[in-house]
Amino acid sequence: MSLTPDDGADALALVHELRVVIGRLKRRLREQAYLGELTWSQVAVLGHLDREGPATVTALARAEGMRPQSMGATVAVLEAAGLVSGAPDPRDGRQTILSLTESCRDLIKAGRAVREDWLLREIQTKLSAEEIGQLAAAVALLKRLGSS
Repeated sequence: MSLTPDDGADALALVHELRVVIGRLKRRLREQAYLGELTWSQVAVLGHLDREGPATVTALARAEGMRPQSMGATVAVLEAAGLVSGAPDPRDGRQTILSLTESCRDLIKAGRAVREDWLLREIQTKLSAEEIGQLAAAVALLKRLGSS
């Protein structure tokens, strides 16, 4: 599909198709990781702490678009499961800085490895060498879109 700036209908169709395909791929990747009894909001908090580092309940609530009280309940479950731990904020003793436990980091690492192994097998078994090259080029374009 070749698009020009004036080709709004084709661009809109491409946007729709891309959103659907990315959503489907995300779901397939999620299926590969066992989350146990964790909810998606709990997984989102763990992902935030993994990507952004330690944070307070207030900062997590803001980042995830939740009320601090709701985030406090989410964090309490994660603490009880041994996935996050809290330490007093050295700058403000009233605040607690939350971070991932080592066992949680290990679980995240293992989950990533399972998903990457699945994706590697899918690429190797379903795509030709030429298609793998096209996929690499598409990934470069998606990176550019994601960084803007």
